[in-house]
Amino acid sequence: MVKRRPVVVISPRLKRRTGLVSVVPLSTTPPDPIEDYHCEVRMEPPLPTPFDLPTAWVKADMPYTVGFQRLELVRTGRDQYGKRKYLTPVLAPVELARIQHCVLVALGLSGLTKRSE
Repeated sequence: MVKRRPVVVISPRLKRRTGLVSVVPLSTTPPDPIEDYHCEVRMEPPLPTPFDLPTAWVKADMPYTVGFQRLELVRTGRDQYGKRKYLTPVLAPVELARIQHCVLVALGLSGLTKRSE
């Protein structure tokens, strides 16, 4: 993957590995065909342009573990003191569980969890 795109962090903080996170990329274009390792998530509030569609598609077949310093937070301006502000949306736990399930499907490990709808 070459182009810049938003991601969802899917891993918790790990002891002695505080600088690493596992992520899955998001796409504004629906996959063709849609597989069990894809899921659509609602973005509330919507991300800034050019990712400002109300929903995004999780590319759970493309997980990455990266150093946090390689990620670029979305800037939303500055506060009254001139300090930068960043957009840090948090998905609902049920949405994160859906994404994690899709990652397990992509890795061939879907038997490790039950998906409740």
